[in-house]
Amino acid sequence: MTALNIGIVGGGVGGLAAAIALQKIGHRVTIFEQASRYGRVGADINLTPNAVKVCDGLGIGDALREKGAQPTHRISRTWDTGEETSRLEMAQAAVRNYQAPQITIHRADLLEALTGRLPDGVLTLEKRVATVGAQGNGAFVRFADGSQQGFDLAIGADGIHSVVRSALFGQDHPEFTGLVSFRATVARDKLAQLPNIDAFTKWWGPDPAIQIVTFPLNRGREQFIFATTAQDGWREESWTLPGDVHELRQIYKDFHPEARALLDACTEVTKSALYVREPMPRWSQGAITLLGDACHPMVPFMAQGACMALEDAVVLSRALDGVAAGGVAQALERYENTRKERTAKVQRGSRGNEWLKQGGNADWVYGYDAWQVPLAALGQA
Repeated sequence: MTALNIGIVGGGVGGLAAAIALQKIGHRVTIFEQASRYGRVGADINLTPNAVKVCDGLGIGDALREKGAQPTHRISRTWDTGEETSRLEMAQAAVRNYQAPQITIHRADLLEALTGRLPDGVLTLEKRVATVGAQGNGAFVRFADGSQQGFDLAIGADGIHSVVRSALFGQDHPEFTGLVSFRATVARDKLAQLPNIDAFTKWWGPDPAIQIVTFPLNRGREQFIFATTAQDGWREESWTLPGDVHELRQIYKDFHPEARALLDACTEVTKSALYVREPMPRWSQGAITLLGDACHPMVPFMAQGACMALEDAVVLSRALDGVAAGGVAQALERYENTRKERTAKVQRGSRGNEWLKQGGNADWVYGYDAWQVPLAALGQA
């Protein structure tokens, strides 16, 4: 086999995972990331068993277990009474049922584990991509500095505001959900008196717009808190903009005392508007394709955004295993047809925000194994 020369736009979770998986099967990969460094930007990544299986196959599972936390349960509680409406055992039960645990971890720790698996020279920082396009049987990537490189395949792993998606299909027009989210991380010792602090707990509000989610990070030394509410006056879609902790507490002032205690412990929060996009009918053109949030961005109510990107990376690599330049377009068709139905179902389920509220079966999400799922045949959508 002649190794493909592959350019990946975006050095986030999906792009890094794709590079590792593609290198494992002998392809040459270069990642272009516009950031100058990886800092501790953002907060949580919730890796459910389907994603941890991906990470184990990439060789980073042990590092994640060392840095992350493993919630004991996934619990749903009612906002005012505190009543539990569902309780799903995780930890060792998840290993028995799904062959992997759930791991909650800081995004920076996941990125560190992924970059640690890359050889020198694969990741190029401070390289902003302006556009991509077809070039012969392959693709070109053009940079903001005016330079350009050609590849057998270009992959857009550049997130919710994807330059690659815009180049292929035009500007998207996301729909504002009317919701904003708050995110905070607090030291565990501030919450030691609360029950179920080692669990992933979702407090369901009086309507689907309002909720609080909390779970451990950093081997249980920190607690991540995520909350949403309806608010039309804030439209900024960024996870790093500061919010007002007093506003946060006021919004949830009628919640159960244990839920309010979570917010009382917060000293700083970020605030972001939540947008939705409809599932895309196509992800690829010629020798250019998309993965992760670039093709199926979703609201975070099923905690599957990063998990879907990790699954994409593995399925894409499997579709390209043994493929030379002449077979790229067909390989991308198999990749798309294997992934689109599942990611669309998760997108819609996340938007509906009812999953596991009253219990139910998590197997279809957590039991998926991207390393083993059959690849779709050509023409099989």
